[in-house]
Amino acid sequence: MTTTDLLNELRTEWRRVGRRSSARSAARRLDERYPDLELGAQEDLCDVVALLESRSRRSVLERAEILRALLQEASDPDVHRALLQTLLPGVVSVCRQLRFGEGIIEEPNETLSVAVSLLSELLVDWAGQSRQYAAPDLLSALRGRLRRWLLKEKGARRTLSPIDAADQPALESSPLLTRLEGLRGGEHDRLARLTYARVFEGRSLRELAANDHSAPVSLQSELQLFAIRHLL
Repeated sequence: MTTTDLLNELRTEWRRVGRRSSARSAARRLDERYPDLELGAQEDLCDVVALLESRSRRSVLERAEILRALLQEASDPDVHRALLQTLLPGVVSVCRQLRFGEGIIEEPNETLSVAVSLLSELLVDWAGQSRQYAAPDLLSALRGRLRRWLLKEKGARRTLSPIDAADQPALESSPLLTRLEGLRGGEHDRLARLTYARVFEGRSLRELAANDHSAPVSLQSELQLFAIRHLL
């Protein structure tokens, strides 16, 4: 999957999610809670996000106020997804600034996928906050988190590569293997087993996703967040 494929997949998902009944209800609540934003003509969150595009009739300051409101209401899953969607161009720009992890990550789409996941985490952490410059603040924080992830990934890959039959004794004493074994049998057993299969058995993401009955892009995000939280 390329970065374009991932972005297209997110856009396709958004066209469905942003117009469902809960998104229509969320748009009405935004209008009720923030009457000064004049969102009454927007039927759903897709319409609200459209106001944030540069070609909309809203001024830069008006768009900033809508973003501030979205962040304040980001504990709502639909608003969270709306804010994520409108920030996707900024996410791509952040990845470009960090050269998509060139020299550390093999595929640019992997860096983009992690960046999207990290932004989603940021939105959870910052939900309810009132920030005048919500978009640039979020993207600046994302850049810091993504850069730290890349540095950790660089260190981890240096430790783990190459892995082949000749390296079996080193594999047995691998710190990563030790951590994975410690997570087996508990609430993280599934992701620990999948990570082992991916790293130590060299099985493809597509194969693992098929056996796990999940979408490759979703599984990739799960494994990356699992690694960030529990392995690095």
